[in-house]
Order: sequence, then structure tokens, then C-alpha cells
Amino acid sequence: MTGWVAVLAAAGVCLALKVAGYLVPGRLVEGERARRIAGLVTVALLAALVAVQTLGAGQRLAVDARVVALGAAAVALALRAPFIVVVVLAAAVAAGLRALGW
Repeated sequence: MTGWVAVLAAAGVCLALKVAGYLVPGRLVEGERARRIAGLVTVALLAALVAVQTLGAGQRLAVDARVVALGAAAVALALRAPFIVVVVLAAAVAAGLRALGW
């Protein structure tokens, strides 16, 4: 029963956040500063997700083929490669290193 209570509480919190978003005055969210902050927060959250997925292995830090693949993707992005090329290159590097036993 406590699982359902947690689900209902989370749903209530989500609903309250959604309603609070509609109650914020427009002048606070339509400015250039708010737009810039929203863009930076998005980039920071994506970078944090990439870091956690690349370096995390349960409760420990793992340096394996994913780190090298991320480096290859970063180089491809720096060279302005199309996104699909970046993804395929990173996957190929990780697969190749894992096939070699790393």
C-alpha cells in the first residue's frame, strides 16, 4: 500500500508544480535573462546526464570503452560532423574496444 501512496504523492507534487508554472507572472519568464538561464540549465543537465552514464557503474566510478567513445564523439563534434556520424562513430569505437577486451 505504501507504494501507491508514494505514486499518488509524486503525482500530486507534479500537478502542483504544473499549476505553479501557470501562476508565475509572464514578465518573469519572458525576459532575455530567463531565456538565457533556461538554455544554460538545459546544457548543464544534459552534460551531467552524459557524465553519469559514461563514468558510472552502479555505486563506483568506471573508466572503460565508454570514456574513449565519448572522447571520439567530442572530437567528431569539434570537427562539425553530422550528429548521426557522431553517434555511429562513438558506438563503433565502444564496440571495437569491447571486442578487443577492454
